[in-house]
Amino acid sequence: MASEVAVETTMETNVGVVAFKSASITDVQGIADATDEIKEFVGQNQPRTLVFDFAQVRFFSSQVLGLLLDIRAKLAVYDGKVVLSAINPQLHRVFRITNLDKVFEFFPDLESAIKSANAE
Repeated sequence: MASEVAVETTMETNVGVVAFKSASITDVQGIADATDEIKEFVGQNQPRTLVFDFAQVRFFSSQVLGLLLDIRAKLAVYDGKVVLSAINPQLHRVFRITNLDKVFEFFPDLESAIKSANAE
């Protein structure tokens, strides 16, 4: 049985927010569908900063890293950037191991990520 990857996309001032609403993000088709949804959101809103909120996520597959890099490339076209918030320490290790901790900026929570983006 396929598990859906639930995402909620919103704009907070000039900051886009993608909140993952699933504790486990592993379904290949679900991740592909979420990527399409996020790309559409980015295309319509062109946020300067897009925050991926991982507050509810406990586990994800490596395909999520691909999603993040894909969206980052889409924003780079117009000097936008992707930042991550509320990622738990076990998941943060994945970013360190893959050196993606040097590619993305991390914030302890969604509020600080939005505040930082609005301060720029």
